Amino acid sequence: MDRRSFIKKAGLGGVGAAAATTLAAPAIAQAQKVTWRLTSSFPKSLDTIFGAAETMAKFIKEASDGNFEVQVFAAGEIVPGLQAADAATAGTVEMAHTASYYYWGKDPTYALGTAVPFGLNARQQNAWYYYPSGAEGKTGNDLMNEFYATQGLIGFPCGNTGAQMGGWFRKEINTVADLKGVKMRIGGMGGKIFEKLGVVPQQIAGGDIYPSLEKGTIDAAEWVGPYDDEKLGFYKVAKYYYYPGFWEGGPALHTLVNLAKTQEPGGAEEAGRRRRAVAPSARKSCRRPMTRRRRPMRKSPPPTRCSRRSTTTSWSSKRTLISGRRSRSTPSTPS
Repeated sequence: MDRRSFIKKAGLGGVGAAAATTLAAPAIAQAQKVTWRLTSSFPKSLDTIFGAAETMAKFIKEASDGNFEVQVFAAGEIVPGLQAADAATAGTVEMAHTASYYYWGKDPTYALGTAVPFGLNARQQNAWYYYPSGAEGKTGNDLMNEFYATQGLIGFPCGNTGAQMGGWFRKEINTVADLKGVKMRIGGMGGKIFEKLGVVPQQIAGGDIYPSLEKGTIDAAEWVGPYDDEKLGFYKVAKYYYYPGFWEGGPALHTLVNLAKTQEPGGAEEAGRRRRAVAPSARKSCRRPMTRRRRPMRKSPPPTRCSRRSTTTSWSSKRTLISGRRSRSTPSTPS
């Protein structure tokens, strides 16, 4: 989707996207009262990731003087977590807060919206999304929305976890051969790399990972990092924790909106108002989860507590993953 073309069609004339963030509240407040539903891919227990959608909804309500309200529902309350984008496409809900790469099996382009192996870190990802480049002067978000439009969606980056951990394993990994046959919950395209090493990748929603590990349905799982992973209790059923998650250097989350819903009622003018409320609110939410994530980490017990529960080891300290030889490794704590 050409952003400049859209701005003209939406009745914004020559006003740029940046000016949308400073639109006077009374102009938005004139819009009719609207209530939309948002389904999340994440459980309520994850105050960082699930909370990003709640933060965005709060900003939208404030920007519209209460005339545009977004009701946020956790994974499973309307549809399962991994069907959030499908529900938005179908119009079951107006919005979804999810990780685009959950749907890469439908089209690999979805993976670019979140993260690809050995890809960008969080700052690079945001730079790509928000700063124009190339001969056409498009942002990464413009390019992704050209794709999302083919799926009946429009996307707004809404959160970024930063570099993730490599995952929890029920058994220690000493050689590449140890990975063979391991059933591992892993998101996005990273599973294809591990599949080459003999791993059996599984796509499982966050709230369903713990019971799968506990029952032995899977042997390993990666999610986000220590703060979120501890909330989900993985350390109770998997002793070995590896890092980094080279397949997720800076995963971006998205608010995906049903494209048709942004255009009714009220035509182009109403569409412009709604997008001007959602876009800056989603962008502000990109910063909030990372800030909130660091705050509780400073208050949490020292790393030695985690060390007594599990062994945290860098992939690089396991020379076996490169040379195939057995090596000793000392448990370490990520900085």
